[in-house]
Amino acid sequence: MTDHSSPPPRPSRRGFLKAGGAAVAAGASFATSGVAQAALTRTQADDMQRQIEPFYGAHQAGIVTAQQGHTYVAAFDLKTDKRDDVIALLREWTQAAARMTQGQPAASLDNADDKPAADSADVLGLGASSLTITFGFGPGLFTSAEGKDRYGLASKRPAALVDLPRFNGDQLIAEKTGGDLFVQACANDAQVAFHAVRQLARMGYGAIQMRWGQAGFLSGPKGQTPRNLMGFKDGTNNPSTAKAPLMNQFVWASATDAPWMQGGTYTVVRRIRITLEHWDQMERGFQEQVFGRHKYSGAPIGKPHEFDAVDLNAQDKDGNSLIPENSHVRLSNQASNNGAQILRRSYSYNDGTNFYIERWPPWRQETEYDAGLIFIAHQSDPRTGFIPINEKLAKFDMMNQFTTHVGSAVFAVPPGAREGSYIGACLFEA
Repeated sequence: MTDHSSPPPRPSRRGFLKAGGAAVAAGASFATSGVAQAALTRTQADDMQRQIEPFYGAHQAGIVTAQQGHTYVAAFDLKTDKRDDVIALLREWTQAAARMTQGQPAASLDNADDKPAADSADVLGLGASSLTITFGFGPGLFTSAEGKDRYGLASKRPAALVDLPRFNGDQLIAEKTGGDLFVQACANDAQVAFHAVRQLARMGYGAIQMRWGQAGFLSGPKGQTPRNLMGFKDGTNNPSTAKAPLMNQFVWASATDAPWMQGGTYTVVRRIRITLEHWDQMERGFQEQVFGRHKYSGAPIGKPHEFDAVDLNAQDKDGNSLIPENSHVRLSNQASNNGAQILRRSYSYNDGTNFYIERWPPWRQETEYDAGLIFIAHQSDPRTGFIPINEKLAKFDMMNQFTTHVGSAVFAVPPGAREGSYIGACLFEA
């Protein structure tokens, strides 16, 4: 006879977990019966999830790669003073990035159950979604803020990796500015992009510390120039990534003082908040004067098509410039900047709302959208690219009354890695 006077023994935690695991396994076995049927009903979204971009190559992916719909960009500060720790981290990051861009977990999932999981597992089954992971090195890798050569790399700092000057109107927030190491993950799925950065951050636990991170998105029909939150097409005047001579001239680095950067690029990241409430009250004609383009077609003012050449000499019947002197297009145009060009690869962001005090009329103090643009620009040398162009824009651009630069960083993005090697080997082993 069974004695009911005492409760049954309480199962151990490990026993409970194993029992739960058995139940999950049984459920998974049952679910697999529908896999074949699901394969017959794959959608276009499924196919996009399975698209793969190569990780290894002469250049890092995510620079001239066709722009994906989502990004998560982040910068980290190095906490270790050991050069070997940095190399070990870059090796681990490279291996993990190569796996994740193939749609695999960051590391093998076969590790023991009494250790932290090798991957957070939140994207298992989602596929690579065209994931690219791009790495860069900030000025702090070469010389600390105190001037200390932490890793013996000070002599290898490229002259082009300059500290960005303070531009007119900058209201930079320290927590959104700078960084020793840069990671840009782009994918056609927001969770896949975030997952990639999350795994890399976890791997560096103890050696690095997150300085800032930012999610971004991009919307628009495939093959067309995307629009930013102001409603205008963004990137129309980019140099063509399909033309190697233009990429060699404006994007890929070739400085003789830093041969390890051959085939790399210099990346500027700016977090630009846009006062959408103010912008949305402006007449469309005025908005077009600000940009120097027609809002809906994207064409330069006075032209019918988006990719028509910008005519900075065109005048109206009264002899006034059709494209205003302080319009964004005129000030940023190649013809206004000694032929300089940069490759924009920007994303919009929306971080909800926050309380702001406006610096322009009507000087409102209220809760507003915390939204805007993650400006990302690649170039062969910021001294001849972003810096002179933005100095002009910061002083004269009509758009400044609607935008505020609150974050800023510059990074040396080395060339791609060879299989079996790691990102930055050309710097550390030269």
